[in-house]
Amino acid sequence: MFKNYFKIAWRNIVRHKGYSIINISGLSVGIAACLLIFVVLQFELSFNTNFTGYKNIYHLITEQKQDGGVSYNPGTSPPAVDALRNDFPQIKFAALNSSYGSQLTVPGNSSNNAADDKKFTESVGVFFMEPQFFDIFNTNWLAGNKNVLAQPNMVVIDKSTAAKYFGDWKDAVGKVLKMDNILTLKVAGVIEDAPDNSDFPLKVLVSYITWKQNSKDYNYNNDWNTISSNNQVFVLLPQNITAESINKQLVPFTKKYVEKDTRKTTRIHELQPLSDLHFDTRVGNTLGDHLTSKSTLRTLSFIAVLIIVMASINFINLSTAQSVGRSKEVGIRKVLGSSRQQLVIQVIGETTLIVIFSVFLAIVIAKLALPLLKNIASVPDNIGLFNTGSVLFIIITMVVVILLSGIYPAMVVSGFKPVLAIKNKITAASIGGIPLRRALVVAQFAIAQLLIIGTLVAVNQMNFVNEADLGFNKSAVLILPGYTDSISLNKLDAFKQQLLQKPGVKSVSFSSDPPSSDNNWAQNFYFNHSDKDPTYPTFLKYGDADYFKTYGMKFAAGRGYDHSDTTRQAVVNETFIHKLGIQKAEDAIGKDVKLGSGQWVPITGVVKDFKTNSLRDAVKPIVITARKKFESQAAVKIETKNLKNTVAEIQSLWENTYPEYAYNGYFLDENIAKFYKQENQLALVYKIFAIIAIFISCLGLYGLVSFMAVQRTKEVGVRKVLGASVFSIVFLFSKEFMILIAISFVIAMPAAWYMMTEWLQNFAYRIPLTGGVFILAIVASTGIAWITVGYKAVKAALVNPVRSLRSE
Repeated sequence: MFKNYFKIAWRNIVRHKGYSIINISGLSVGIAACLLIFVVLQFELSFNTNFTGYKNIYHLITEQKQDGGVSYNPGTSPPAVDALRNDFPQIKFAALNSSYGSQLTVPGNSSNNAADDKKFTESVGVFFMEPQFFDIFNTNWLAGNKNVLAQPNMVVIDKSTAAKYFGDWKDAVGKVLKMDNILTLKVAGVIEDAPDNSDFPLKVLVSYITWKQNSKDYNYNNDWNTISSNNQVFVLLPQNITAESINKQLVPFTKKYVEKDTRKTTRIHELQPLSDLHFDTRVGNTLGDHLTSKSTLRTLSFIAVLIIVMASINFINLSTAQSVGRSKEVGIRKVLGSSRQQLVIQVIGETTLIVIFSVFLAIVIAKLALPLLKNIASVPDNIGLFNTGSVLFIIITMVVVILLSGIYPAMVVSGFKPVLAIKNKITAASIGGIPLRRALVVAQFAIAQLLIIGTLVAVNQMNFVNEADLGFNKSAVLILPGYTDSISLNKLDAFKQQLLQKPGVKSVSFSSDPPSSDNNWAQNFYFNHSDKDPTYPTFLKYGDADYFKTYGMKFAAGRGYDHSDTTRQAVVNETFIHKLGIQKAEDAIGKDVKLGSGQWVPITGVVKDFKTNSLRDAVKPIVITARKKFESQAAVKIETKNLKNTVAEIQSLWENTYPEYAYNGYFLDENIAKFYKQENQLALVYKIFAIIAIFISCLGLYGLVSFMAVQRTKEVGVRKVLGASVFSIVFLFSKEFMILIAISFVIAMPAAWYMMTEWLQNFAYRIPLTGGVFILAIVASTGIAWITVGYKAVKAALVNPVRSLRSE
């Protein structure tokens, strides 16, 4: 019996090649898109789940309430970990301190020739770490054990880093590494590489006590009033202790050790579950290479569901419309004794066959598209398509699509009355379901328009972000990260003069960081000789006197400060004075400001507001002043003419001046673009899936119009004989779909407005959501529908009416 069902199903698929191709194309593209989204979701949701007992591991974070606002810091004060062990002896704690951009040097054969050394700059993955870390996070040790990190000047590296530094990881133990040309470290252990789905890229692990013993070079400050996002504490709770109970005890713990802050700051420590570390945008993730918000994952999931629903709608619409042509077959089967159940099984069997073909084709499409997945998501290059989860997802998707697409057409076909079916009196109208098919077309185009509107808003916002006036000139500025050891600082002035002699160099400045960066160095301050500081901190940037010229910053009043190696004058931004109640920039000139416990210095200028971080954040109050100790980063403004040659000359000069350090120059505008990597990826996702939605919608529309053209062949012939024009016949086919598209727009518009308004809230600076976006969406949808319908309608209208009537 099942063999017979298979034969009939295959014959029906082959007989109706056009409809089969449309159904298989729509389903395969939809399923492939969903499979790729599933791979991304599975990867992101698996972060940090590889650690044994990860549900009992927590991250200690700091909540600060100040000036009516709440901020979160992933770090704690350096003395916190010892105090926690003292007050909570039943709990395991471990501390680490991140060191970003550190240089690791493998000494060469000649101790006097730095050019022989192998130099590596690690942007992430370098930590000062306690041995207790491995009591909480299980790690496979290839050589050595955690106890080596209890000794000073010891380092543990992972397998890949060991192979990169020494050729073979087995040769690494016992070798020497220099860190930042400050520390001389002995390799005492090698661990297995961290998996890709981990927020702990453990590459170079220096013993924690080494950080304490080199406090001046690495800013170790055993002070409860100092909080650094680099210094983080992790916690493993026993099974019988809950996070809620510890959070309650952390309130008196914080009051016990932290002094009352005169700036009315309330500090609270709380436990953040390890499972939230990768997704908590309040706190951020300062250890791994990226953070993914759960709202982004929900958006991806929602899009996947919409796409698969659209593909199923196509199948339902075409199957029910096509069932009219099978009425005589169904009538004969019923007369010969077929039950309704048998007919349902037959139709479901045909659906299953088409879905199976579609799934295999979808897998091929997904496999081909997999290498491109990294353009829309932060996934590793070696991510796989097949695993237990993805196979289960494919099976579930296949079953769901079969049920979604097959049940209703099966019920329609099996419900035909035999007498009417044999007499061929079953029509598209008589089988009913026209309201349902119309509703499905409306749903399909509502989804497409939702994605079109999302695409337009996301693309416009990212264009606005990428082209926004930041308040300074970011183009053609080459950043050279440097170091603050005494030898490097002594070379700065000579290096600057040599740079300025290069014909392609316009200006050079040394500073702590560019105007826009991820630096949020803040400090309390006093203004105009008041003995009471404001209830908020100011943010700091250190730069030499050429800082403003190099970055093309504009002054609202006053001027920059004079050349100095220490803090003697200061420049502030407009937000700084406005928060103090000063409206005119000129009124701030000559007033004094004091940073923390420093000295009073005069304000020489007020610079116009510039974007201090990304456009997601509002402009902060800023004090810019000179302090050579922190001016390690060179900014070189370059002529765009002969840019490549100028950069090569700068690199050569760097390597000659600082042979002990690796060259790591990069352009500022490229670095700023990285602020919006996830948003740009999401905008690309909208583009891709809007195209897929339009493709699936057009396939379905084309199929329905093709069916209508066949069903109304005689009507078209009669109308042409009676003098109907080609345009009137095209309008006959199009008018219903135009009405349905208009209805779908009414449904899609408020949903899209709500979704994109919520997304735009992530930006402090954003585009207005105007009616133009929605008008463009409806015009685009209508145009696409006209093109799809018009092609088949024109073709039907141009057929000779004699042939149309004779065929009847």
